[in-house]
Amino acid sequence: MARRRYDDQDDRESHDRWLISYADFITLLFAFFVVMYAISVVNVGKYRVLSDALGDAFGGRPDVPQASSTIEQLPLANLIARKRADAARRERERLNTLARELNASLAPLVKNGQVRVTQTGRGVTVEINAKALFEEGRAALGGEARATLGTVASLLRNDPHAIQVEGHTDNLAIANPAFPSNWELSSARASSVVRLFIDSGVAAGRLTAVGHAANVPVAPNTDEAGRVRNRRVAVTILAAM
Repeated sequence: MARRRYDDQDDRESHDRWLISYADFITLLFAFFVVMYAISVVNVGKYRVLSDALGDAFGGRPDVPQASSTIEQLPLANLIARKRADAARRERERLNTLARELNASLAPLVKNGQVRVTQTGRGVTVEINAKALFEEGRAALGGEARATLGTVASLLRNDPHAIQVEGHTDNLAIANPAFPSNWELSSARASSVVRLFIDSGVAAGRLTAVGHAANVPVAPNTDEAGRVRNRRVAVTILAAM
């Protein structure tokens, strides 16, 4: 009877051994599907982390296809960002050069306060006092005004940037046969400058004329000094980006 009990126990143990192989097979199958999922997601970094972890778990690291060092160190997004930054830097340099040239060419007028050259994120603006360009209440350019604007046009003729010309007035009402209001006066003055630029060789497609009347003052309209500053034409060379 003792012998029979021993054989029964041995037979049971023998029959249960398949569970060990089955468990190993399930583990390997799970690992296989995990690897297949990782491969299906195109992410070299995550694939490498996963493969290293599996290698540690199963006693050795598999060979992982190595992405080129350039792609790893400089992903596509970084390449695009760098190109944009380089383009923005070159654009700033071009506008800086243009601002210096305008300041130098218009130095006498800058010195006596009739012209201001400023640079912002929008571009380079040449602000010219209306007194240096027009007679009061008129939009026809005089001889000296044409010479001044001709100097500006010569610098802009071969420049690729778009140009916006804006006319501004003070807040005193105007009513004459030519201009019923400051809207017409400011628009006509901006158009006169645009026409001169076109005649000087600046491409018409780069130019825009805008009349603001008294709506964009740079000084209070409470005294004559402020009103003189507000009567102006602004030529803005627009930044490309």
